[in-house]
Amino acid sequence: MKSKGIVLLSITTILLVMLSIMAVLDFKYAWIFSLTTIGQILLVISVYHVLRDNYKTEKTFDDWYEDKPIGKHQRDNMR
Repeated sequence: MKSKGIVLLSITTILLVMLSIMAVLDFKYAWIFSLTTIGQILLVISVYHVLRDNYKTEKTFDDWYEDKPIGKHQRDNMR
């Protein structure tokens, strides 16, 4: 299940992309200003939720990238 922060970030991204399109299409200033303010508030809330998420992992920076796991001894041989 996705965390609440990721869902909020998705909603914020969609809102701000929609806002950019609305600005190009010359919507009223009041709409653009209101949605910009709402988007900024949503961004702060989503970043807060992502940072405060109770996510735990056993991975460390020594595990390298998850899509191509390389053990520490293999990485040292690459140098």
